[in-house]
Parts: sequence; structure tokens; C-alpha cells
Amino acid sequence: MDKPVRYRWRSFPDVLMHAPELSVKRHGAYVAAKTGDMAAAVELVLDALSVPVLENLWRAFDTRQPALASVHAEEAQGTNAIGEAMATIIATKLNWAYEREIIQINKVSHTGASGFARLRGQALFSGRARSGLHYVLVDDFIGQGGTLANLRGHLMGQGAVVIGASVLTGKNYSARLTPLPQQIDELRRKHGDIEHWWYRRFGFNFDCLIASEARYLCRTPTSERIIAQLEAADG
Repeated sequence: MDKPVRYRWRSFPDVLMHAPELSVKRHGAYVAAKTGDMAAAVELVLDALSVPVLENLWRAFDTRQPALASVHAEEAQGTNAIGEAMATIIATKLNWAYEREIIQINKVSHTGASGFARLRGQALFSGRARSGLHYVLVDDFIGQGGTLANLRGHLMGQGAVVIGASVLTGKNYSARLTPLPQQIDELRRKHGDIEHWWYRRFGFNFDCLIASEARYLCRTPTSERIIAQLEAADG
């Protein structure tokens, strides 16, 4: 199994989210945008983007002349066009670059998936990043946040610097990507006996998990259940 690249989370700003999940998913263009209709995606993004969030993005990152990198996810019915539309529009509004060479190369089908299925289905990326360039990540939705973590790793593995992320919508509790030290300590106290197994399977240790992943695993009663659920997700 190909493994993603991940790095520790030393300090990373919370993901900037534009709109409530319900308002995005009830939008008339949402289904078409999710399945590859670029015109629908542009309509959705223009309606959902938040001016205050755009201002926050500009204030936080503009001085570093960032480029945007978006997630191109394969869904059950086609390629999700929302991330590309969002990156294109933000790039235009903020006068930032948009690096289109970075693409997701596997289908993970995270929409509606369980937490363990999301953990099992690690997104993988291809495409050249520019060493030393500062990147802001863009995606349509954040569930656990693993896709953003793996895109960050793909870019950092080539010498790029990832400074932030923004999504159209998602779970508010997942906006914080950086786990607290006590979260990782608790995870190791509870499930440290399988960290080596985890590393062999996924290619990274517990300290490369994001906060919502660590929280999800900490809530799992036994290490045996983690293994069983991940193996069940294989099927």
C-alpha cells in the first residue's frame, strides 16, 4: 500500500472556514458541483465565500506572497470541482498564484464515510511543488482533516512551506489541525502498544496525526478495536 507523507504539527493556524455546512449542502448547485460541473461549482463558491474570511486570509498570509494548492477529489459520480473553483476565485480576489500541478491520485470516497474509513483511505498526491514557496491549502470540506494533512506533507516533502488552509465548509471541531501535546500523550498511554503497527501501516507516527484523528482514536475503547475497525474498512 502506498503511504502518504506527513510531518509533525509544531504550530499551524486553524483552518479558515467560509460557510455553515448545511447552507452549502442545501445550495441548488451543490450536487452538480460535487460531481464535476465547474459552472455549478463557481456559482456555489461565489455564493458561499465569506468576505470576512477572505479578509482574514489576506491579513494572515498576503505578506508571504503565497500560492494556493487545492484538492481535486474523485467522488463516486465524478471529480469534485469545488476545490478548483474555490482556489481559482480566491486567487483572483486576493491576487495570489494558484498552483494547478498538484493533483490527488487516488479515490478515497470520504463523503459520508465513517471515521475509521477516513483513516484507512489516505489521500495521495502527485505533482511538483516549488521549494521555498509558501502555500495555502484549499478544499471544499473538512471532516477529520486528513486530506489536508497529506497534501501538506506532499508539498513539504519537496521543500515547500505550508502556512495555512481554508475550506468552504466542514466540521467546526476539525478546524484545529494541531493536536495538543496532552492529546498525543493520552493516545500513547491508551494505545501506544500499536504505534509501531500504525507506523508500518500508514508511514507516520502518532505525533503526525491531526487533532481530530487523535481525539477519535482516544475515544476508541481498545487498541484491538482500532485494528479491527481499520481492517474492516479495508473490505
